[in-house]
Amino acid sequence: MKLLDSVNNPQDLKNLKKEELPTLAKEIREEIVNTISKNGGHLAPSLGVVDLTISIHYVFNSPFDKIIWDVGHQAYAHKILTERKDKFGTIRTHNGLSGFPKRTESEYDAFGVGHSSTSISAALGFAVARDLKNETYRVAAVIGDGSMTCGLAFEGLQNAGHLKKDMLVILNDNEMFISQKVGAVAGYFAKLLTAGMARKFEEKVMKTVSRFHGLGSPFGKFIKRVKVMLFPGMLFEEMGFTYIGPVQGHDINNLIAILENLKDMKGPVLLHVITKKGKGYMPAEEDPIKFHGVGKFDIKTGKTVQNKAVTYTKVFSDTLIKLAQTDDKIVAVTAAMPEGTGLDKFAEKFPNRYFDVGIAEGHAVTFVAAMAAEGMRPVCAIYSTFMQRAIDNIIHDVALQNLPVIFALDRAGLVGEDGGTHHGSFDLSYLNYIPNLVIMSPADENELQHMVKTALNSNKPCAIRYPRGAGVGVELDKSLRVLKIGKAIVLKEGSDICFLAIGNHVETCLKAADLLAEKNINASVVNMRFLKPIDVGVIMEVVKKTKKFITVEENSLIGGLGDTVKNILFDSGAKIECIGLPDKFIEHGNIKILRKKYGLTPESVAEKALKMFTV
Repeated sequence: MKLLDSVNNPQDLKNLKKEELPTLAKEIREEIVNTISKNGGHLAPSLGVVDLTISIHYVFNSPFDKIIWDVGHQAYAHKILTERKDKFGTIRTHNGLSGFPKRTESEYDAFGVGHSSTSISAALGFAVARDLKNETYRVAAVIGDGSMTCGLAFEGLQNAGHLKKDMLVILNDNEMFISQKVGAVAGYFAKLLTAGMARKFEEKVMKTVSRFHGLGSPFGKFIKRVKVMLFPGMLFEEMGFTYIGPVQGHDINNLIAILENLKDMKGPVLLHVITKKGKGYMPAEEDPIKFHGVGKFDIKTGKTVQNKAVTYTKVFSDTLIKLAQTDDKIVAVTAAMPEGTGLDKFAEKFPNRYFDVGIAEGHAVTFVAAMAAEGMRPVCAIYSTFMQRAIDNIIHDVALQNLPVIFALDRAGLVGEDGGTHHGSFDLSYLNYIPNLVIMSPADENELQHMVKTALNSNKPCAIRYPRGAGVGVELDKSLRVLKIGKAIVLKEGSDICFLAIGNHVETCLKAADLLAEKNINASVVNMRFLKPIDVGVIMEVVKKTKKFITVEENSLIGGLGDTVKNILFDSGAKIECIGLPDKFIEHGNIKILRKKYGLTPESVAEKALKMFTV
């Protein structure tokens, strides 16, 4: 019988002997690897924090105590230990467990998450609420080193340091540059720190320094320099935190001892823990980037299931590289997503013209705006869902100044198993109301390459949104051409009904038109290509032939193509049906399942059209 079989919740965990916990960690890692090999998911981050997760739940009293996970990539072990072990095999499948912490899923998920760097601000909010209600629960946030590159994390830190609330921030650091500081001595030193001995010594030193007019005195400045060398977390100390670490993140007994010592420490505390991403599964340890977010893979070899179809991301990357070879003003910027956006290949070709700014989307946009102001041609590639975090920067720093920045919004529309936090459901809507901005979306991978060329040639701020995964499968033109901005294309003529589509559902509408033809209904299909400026002329020409319209988009129905067309045809007498994503946060699940559920298949579109003739 496995130890894991006897552990269903944190209380069961506390019943185990400490010497049994490393075995439990091994079994949890096996469970994670076996499941993610079938379902795909964030493997390396979750493997790296298994020992830390066990230690946290061994010491703290969840769900009474609030454990807040940042991003959620590393929360798989947390789910297994919090009454979801039996359902873990369903993770990231439709109607199964979410791949991220989710309040509606479990009382152990204190705060929902999916985007980065929210945990410290959330933890402080819990701590303030606790004190206002005179309650006694503890608050701990677990944040990765990558998430600390985001300004939001530092906003939380400075406010927490100012308010001096009792809370713990655990910095999960899997970087290698400070690995030499980790070991038995560092672990022992951390125990001394948390036990209060070193802290008391430091307080005595500070009292002595104060006699020499504080840290501003020559002696005080000397002491401060010594402290920086001895305490690598001086930055956090200056922000009002008690810094502990760095400590080894895979020694469970040591972690438990440290957490026990500091769980009731007063004021904000930061524990710096060093972990190894992918710990316990050699392929993930050797290539943590590949296994950060991975599809199905073979456990024995670590080889992933390859999709041979050309992806939109690859076409974007190849096109940008091709254009950059003859234009040295083209620069590429991303926010910690080089592989996901395809810019890793650009970086290999043009290292001096590539910039990864970390998880700092707002900064990325203002950064490229200034480069555009100086005559560069910046392309800012960020996932649709993460670009939401930089809306003000797009408005204030790019569009208002009419600067020629190109936004490449990967993962637009439904993304599948990552769910509500990651679907690109709103980009057409949140960009549509911004003046000066050109918004385009390709019907296929061939049109994408021409749109990249068009955007760079336009001298206007432009956004190109395209979906995750493989393209339609069309042949790519060998030479690039510039499209006429704001011009749609009529792909199929018909007088009974008209489909107005944008992006990857142009192909859906063409197939729906074929289904209608079998019932002697002639449908026209228009590839709108541009949401802004929209081709009013082509719409008004079509309305002379038919008064029945269906708009199709993989975006929220509020504020996108459908709403725009309704405004154009408001007093035309036309009947308009809009197909898109409803006013809700779409759940996680296979994209095919989701598209069928929300009416984004050829069959569903054709059925909607047929109803317009029977009502």
